[in-house]
Amino acid sequence: MFDSIRNHKKYLMGFLMILIIPAFVLFGVEGYSRFNEGGEVVATVDGQEITKLEWDRAHQNESQRLREAMPALDARLLDSEAARYATLERLVRQRVLATAAQKLNLYTSDRRLAQDLQANETIASLRRPDGTLDVDAYRTLLGRQGLTPEMYEAQVRADLSQRQVVQAIQGTSFATTALANVSLNAFFERREVRVAQFLAQDFAARVTPTEAEIEAFYNSNAPLFQAPEQVDVEYLVLDAAALEQSVVLAEADVRAYYDQNASRLSGSEERRASHILLTVPQGASDADKAAVRERAAALLEQVKGAPKTFADVARAESQDPGSAPGGGDLDFFARGAMVKSFEDAAYALQKGDISDLVETEFGFHIIQLTDIKAPPLKSFEEMRVEIEKDLKRQQAQRLFAESAEAFSNLVYEQPDSLQPAVARFKLNLQEAKGLTRQPAQEAGVLANPSLLEAIFSPESIERKRNTEAIETGSGQLTSARVVLHSPARTLPLAEVRGSVQGRLVAQRSAEMAREEGERKLEAWKAGGDTAGLAAAVTISRDNPQGVLPQVLAAALSADPKALPAWVGVSLGGQGHAVVRVDKVLPREAGDEQRLAQEVQQYTQWWSAAEGQAYYDMLKERFKVRILVPEPADAPVLTR
Repeated sequence: MFDSIRNHKKYLMGFLMILIIPAFVLFGVEGYSRFNEGGEVVATVDGQEITKLEWDRAHQNESQRLREAMPALDARLLDSEAARYATLERLVRQRVLATAAQKLNLYTSDRRLAQDLQANETIASLRRPDGTLDVDAYRTLLGRQGLTPEMYEAQVRADLSQRQVVQAIQGTSFATTALANVSLNAFFERREVRVAQFLAQDFAARVTPTEAEIEAFYNSNAPLFQAPEQVDVEYLVLDAAALEQSVVLAEADVRAYYDQNASRLSGSEERRASHILLTVPQGASDADKAAVRERAAALLEQVKGAPKTFADVARAESQDPGSAPGGGDLDFFARGAMVKSFEDAAYALQKGDISDLVETEFGFHIIQLTDIKAPPLKSFEEMRVEIEKDLKRQQAQRLFAESAEAFSNLVYEQPDSLQPAVARFKLNLQEAKGLTRQPAQEAGVLANPSLLEAIFSPESIERKRNTEAIETGSGQLTSARVVLHSPARTLPLAEVRGSVQGRLVAQRSAEMAREEGERKLEAWKAGGDTAGLAAAVTISRDNPQGVLPQVLAAALSADPKALPAWVGVSLGGQGHAVVRVDKVLPREAGDEQRLAQEVQQYTQWWSAAEGQAYYDMLKERFKVRILVPEPADAPVLTR
């Protein structure tokens, strides 16, 4: 039943959660305002304009992030009007929350910012095996988004401040059990029904369209029978993976790399330490924090004067309940297991040394290094394959960085052929035939929206020029050239006659099923023989008994005041259904654990609804105006 709540919560909450995308952290929209260079205004927030240029860049950035995170995602979904409108709504939301945070004087401290940066998985992935941050990779990652480290930190700080705006409401929201049960009882109400289905497929044999009808249907629905615009292209991909094949390593370089990195390549060194922790309560005043520091300093002086008493002092004074009983022992740990400041201090010590005071978000630590466990060194031959792989990857990345600009210039300066780039960079010229504007995701780099836009531009189609070098992935540039262009065309009737007849038969069959269903409904309402109805079955949202969703929704929406209640249900192209509701039954009793889970889920929905209501109020207060029409299939924005 708990799963059913999640599956049907749109009925309870009144809004549909279609698209939830995390707050923009590494790749957010905060900072796009620096690109505000004028142009068509698409929205205003508190008198501040959002231009189409900002919107386009925000959507391009977000689409790229989603493609990198979910390579199997259909690129066509990201190019839809609904997806673009959702990006605009999120851009507006970000501006609303930024304005509210500023007016409410909500600020993110350096300590809170540091905690978020340390917990960020994207940044953590850039750490080297020894635990240090690869600063060049970090700057490159941010640079692809047009950010510097300073801009990024300011962006994260602003995002954290904005989260506080709605969290102030959602974090204090609650729903009583009694209120939750009123809604849940109605939500899980059961109904005893009898259903008759009139399926289009059962009427197909009665439809025998004439040649004239087939031709008329074809002429009236020509867009359904078009072959899309297609191109045959040749293209080049420049990335580190392609360049890696051309790297030739010198034996001396491989040997030198081993000599310099043998200990790191053999495995991570582990350290064992004990610590004494004096905690600082969250929100403590400067005076209280200073008092804790003073007490920690006194303990530091004590254990430095008598290092052998460290374990006894830890048992008596440490406020870490996990390690204090064991004399502060933390066992062995590798880099990345502890918070950064603690780890740096521990790895700077020699065996037996005691650190100075180390401050973390937990409080003040005194650390004693008790042991070091280094893995045995592997031989050169054992490490050769891994070393060569590392070196080739590094050199390929360096070659890509050196070659990217030259590649871009070459395909632009010699636009009539990709062969000069093939010769210079030793790349494989690839081909694709029958490429459309909406290719399958399996098309790889050719599914990239920016590249497709360039391929199908007049410059490429009419003049057969190389596209510019376009970034189609992280550290990847692609240039393509149209070899053959085939415009969209309506296929001749003789070629698509089977498809035309099939569509016409399906349409007529669905109409006949609907007409029969409506006729039967009127007869049954008038007291006719109900033998055509299926046997009675009890259905509910958590136990639909296999009935179609449209039938379930209609049965649960029928007016229970006058039973039996009759409802006709359109099944679209599948046909028609008639439902008779005979009884309304209460919700089934459940065990306490399940009921508690349902109440908890309901409370979360209630919290989300209050947060959305508060956001709607902020939109009204800041006079938000979205100046572009909302697509018919645009999702409801919820966060």
